[in-house]
Formats: sequence, structure tokens, C-alpha cells
Amino acid sequence: MKRMGMIFRAKANKALDRAEDPRETLDYSYQKQLELLQKVRRGVADVATSRKRLELQLNQLQQQSGKLEDQGRKALALGREDLAREALSRRAALQQQVTDLETQHATLQGEEEKLTLAAQRLQAKVDAFRTKKETIKATYTAAQAQTRIGEAFSGISEEMGDVGLAIQRAEDKTAQLQARAGAIDELLASGALDDQSGMAKDDIQAELDRLSGGSDVELELQRMKAELAGGSPQQAIEGGTGQGQAQQPQDTPRFDKQ
Repeated sequence: MKRMGMIFRAKANKALDRAEDPRETLDYSYQKQLELLQKVRRGVADVATSRKRLELQLNQLQQQSGKLEDQGRKALALGREDLAREALSRRAALQQQVTDLETQHATLQGEEEKLTLAAQRLQAKVDAFRTKKETIKATYTAAQAQTRIGEAFSGISEEMGDVGLAIQRAEDKTAQLQARAGAIDELLASGALDDQSGMAKDDIQAELDRLSGGSDVELELQRMKAELAGGSPQQAIEGGTGQGQAQQPQDTPRFDKQ
């Protein structure tokens, strides 16, 4: 079972490696970084909103504190010390709330500054990654194109390999057909095969053609001899013809012209 699991994982890893495109992986990583940067920015905005809300509450408490202080002064001026004491007591309670809110405001302001700095650093990293990503993608695309061109020129690519095999098969079939046609012509010329079209010559006609060709050679030879001897080519031919006729039997019947 361990061996089967290892084989399965190895094959799955090989299939994933073959299907993986580094450019798509880089784009996906860049998208995840943008999402993270967006979350950090949203966090900065939330902290800033909370800080602004505390500032509004502080302003309201400070206004109320100032109002109670004025009321205490007026009561004391009118001889109502009890009212003045009550106003000052309420102002002291509000002042405690103001102190607490100021502490929270300072804390939120510090967190906002940290998140803002983190967002700026993350933005710089994302920009640097984007530049590097585009550089790697361009380099990968160029290397891929160069590899395909090299494979095409060398004929080791799958497409060019199929074309090369097709050309080789066509050349082999052409050579086979040429050899077959030549063999058939030789067999027809030697008479080993019958010409079904009726255009082939029988053996008698072939012998007559051979003799006729020989006679033409003899006539040409006589003409050349006469030219070398200084005679007329026509006399040499007629002389050769007369010698041929002298050898005919004497009893050959003659036909007189009417």
C-alpha cells in the first residue's frame, strides 16, 4: 500500500508539473497579494473610522464639561454654592470619561500609524513583485518560443516529427512505385508478361524490326564508305543493292511492264 501510494503521488506530481504554467502561478500569487493588501487597507480605514468616532465623542464631552463649568460659576455668583458644587461634580465625572477616551484615541492613532506603514510596505512589495512577475513571464515566454523554434529547426518537436515521418513515408512509397513501374517495363520488354492492351509486338515482328534496323545500319555504312572513297553515296547504295540482287536465284520470275 505504501508503494502504491508513492507511485500514485509521483504520477500525480508529474501530471501537475506538466499541467502547471509558471505564468499562471505568478498571476495567482499576485492576485492573492492584492487581496491581502486590500484587507490591510480596509483595516486601516476601520481604525481611522473608530478614531474619528472617539474624536467626536471627545468633542461632545469637552463641550459638556465647559457648559458645567459655566453653570457652576453662575450658581456661585448667585450665591448658590450647592448648585455650583453639583455642577463641578458632574464636570469631574465627565473629565474622567474624557481622559479614558483620550487614552483610547492615542491607542487607536498608534495602531492606525502602524497599519498605514504596513500597508505602504506591503504596497511596495506588491509593486516589486509585479515588476518581477512581468519580467519572469516575459523571459519564460521568450525561452518557450526559442525552444519551440529550435525544436522546429531541428525537427525534434512533435508537430515537425509528424511532418518528417509523413515526408519519409511519401518518399518510400514513391520509390517503391518507381521500382515497381521499372520492373514491369522490363518484364514487358522481355516478353515475360503479356500486354493486355494489344500494343505489344510478337516475336516475329520483333525479329523483323531488328533486321530492318540492321539494314538501315548497312546502308548508312555504305554511304559513309562511298564518301570516304570519293564516290557518290547514291552509287554506293545502288552498288550495294545490286550486289544484293545478284545473289538472288536466276529462276526468280520477272514481270514485264505492260
